[in-house]
Amino acid sequence: MTFRYARRYCGPLRAAILDWAGTTLDHGCHAPVASFIAAFADAGITVSVAEARAPMGQPKWHHIRAIADQPRIAAAWAQRHGHAPTDADVDALYQRFLPLQTAMVAEHADLIPGALEAVQAMRARGMKVGSTTGYPRQVMEAVIPRAVAQGLDIDCIISADDGPPGRPSPFPALAALARLGVYPVEAAVKIGDTVVDVEEGLNGGMWSVGLAVSGNEVGLGLADWQALPIAEQDALRRAATARLAAAGAHYVIDSIAGIGPVLDDIDQRLARGEKP
Repeated sequence: MTFRYARRYCGPLRAAILDWAGTTLDHGCHAPVASFIAAFADAGITVSVAEARAPMGQPKWHHIRAIADQPRIAAAWAQRHGHAPTDADVDALYQRFLPLQTAMVAEHADLIPGALEAVQAMRARGMKVGSTTGYPRQVMEAVIPRAVAQGLDIDCIISADDGPPGRPSPFPALAALARLGVYPVEAAVKIGDTVVDVEEGLNGGMWSVGLAVSGNEVGLGLADWQALPIAEQDALRRAATARLAAAGAHYVIDSIAGIGPVLDDIDQRLARGEKP
């Protein structure tokens, strides 16, 4: 008889990799949307909120490229500028975007309710807490002090321009794990509010948790969300949950505030020898 040895990690979660806007702060993910719209408006192109949100989670240069490539916007660009949007045009839009974004994050830096407590609970479990983001380092330098002032201090931050190819590739999350010194990958959970967040975790072999309500999928500030009738909340939650689940998320919850039971369940699955 022939046997093959198969090794299984059966320990607890050792790390969480978090997104920023829509996950830890900026309920509804408003700062990037407003900046994209303003950058395109400076070039004479009107972009809707839905069009600006569609590629959310990607590195911001690639996000701008994806907005510009949408058929309606590409046609409007060609009509106004005489040609389809080029990479040089995207470079110029990105340069418009950066100062707008840096200023805008100051207006949308409030922590999402429960984010601080969730990170504290992760650390109490012995987990390290890293992060990845579609924001470039320049923007994160405006975000980090505001987060720290509210008590949130993350162990490492991989920005969009720190080197590895961005989401949906796994490389930013894997770079965060390398900086944290955590392995194997199944001992990590990726938490974010966009489809590409979910894909980043899955492509890296990690557990992946989607956040349906607090971020881009619903796209409402906390006060606007709370003001909605329950029936409207339920409809938006169901639609957002379906999109994140269809992307392959192992779990979908409203916000990071509800992460505790998810971590408990993953720990139990790991103890049984399960992998993501």
